[in-house]
Amino acid sequence: MAEMGSKGVTAGKIASNVQKKLTRAQEKTEGTRLQKDLRTYLASVKAMHEASKKLNECLQEVYEPDWPGRDEANKIAENNDLLWMDYHQKLVDQALLTMDTYLGQFPDIKSRIAKRGRKLVDYDSARHHYESLQTAKKKDEAKIAKAEEELIKAQKVFEEMNVDLQEELPSLWNSRVGFYVNTFQSIAGLEENFHKEMSKLNQNLNDVLVGLEKQHGSNTFTVKAQPSDNAPAKGNKSPSPPDGSPAATPEIRVNHEPEPAGGATPGATLPKSPSQSSLPAVVVETFPATVNGTVEGGSGAGRLDLPPGFMFKVQAQHDYTATDTDELQLKAGDVVLVIPFQNPEEQDEGWLMGVKESDWNQHKELEKCRGVFPENFTERVP
Repeated sequence: MAEMGSKGVTAGKIASNVQKKLTRAQEKTEGTRLQKDLRTYLASVKAMHEASKKLNECLQEVYEPDWPGRDEANKIAENNDLLWMDYHQKLVDQALLTMDTYLGQFPDIKSRIAKRGRKLVDYDSARHHYESLQTAKKKDEAKIAKAEEELIKAQKVFEEMNVDLQEELPSLWNSRVGFYVNTFQSIAGLEENFHKEMSKLNQNLNDVLVGLEKQHGSNTFTVKAQPSDNAPAKGNKSPSPPDGSPAATPEIRVNHEPEPAGGATPGATLPKSPSQSSLPAVVVETFPATVNGTVEGGSGAGRLDLPPGFMFKVQAQHDYTATDTDELQLKAGDVVLVIPFQNPEEQDEGWLMGVKESDWNQHKELEKCRGVFPENFTERVP
């Protein structure tokens, strides 16, 4: 009888040790996180494919039939579409399906682990029942014999399941290394090849557009300048209109025609660097200069009804909520009289100094009314 009690204790220790290995197996189900993240990645690839396709369709629509390179541009768009589809499909075949197969083992393992847990409970219950009968004051040998028989049966069932899992779990646990290596190698290799092929297509498209530019380079056209994403803004802020409208961005005239010999292009012409030799000269419209608060040749010179140094008027196209005490609070429709900064070095790109016309007409106190505001929330008016 003592031997059976000893066996019971030994089995209990085995169960405790094996539980650590079983916990490892359950931890492997975290592979489902990788599965989920890969599905998210695939969804993003599909979304990028759709966006790229729409962009190429737009190019095909604006590319007029008589422009050179139209057929090449259409072919590049087709290859672009095929490349995205091929990339997505290979990700599914070489990464997602492999992962699904690997993780497919776990439902069965988890079911067997749960069953083993239930048999452990039965085994412990039979052991405790047997030990309680042995330590009772009045021993019933018939009950003890029956309890011993049930304990041996429960122990056998548990240990058979336990041994099987002990043999399988280490192998399954160790296989995770190869699984993760294969999965991420496949993803990295496919992505590398995809970007190489996409780079070739983009270079081909660039060559087509360069050819178009050369044939039609003498044309003059107007474009809207967009604020630079990395241009410094006041206080590290980069405000933009709520609807994303570039309403107040300055207009830049781009002229591909060569400058007349011996003459200067009106306005300020930006010099070309060696790397920009093929780019057109950019002509930027300039504003009247100010000297000591007075506009040189400007409409505000000598006018007492306008603030000193007045340069031009702008009208707010969107509401702007001031975030600092030195900023103007604007409502759509407000007219602002733009004046120069007292210290030009304090001016941040994309910001102007001014006073709301209504405040100036009411108070005529520049010090109290002036403030800075984002230029791209406004539009210049006569």
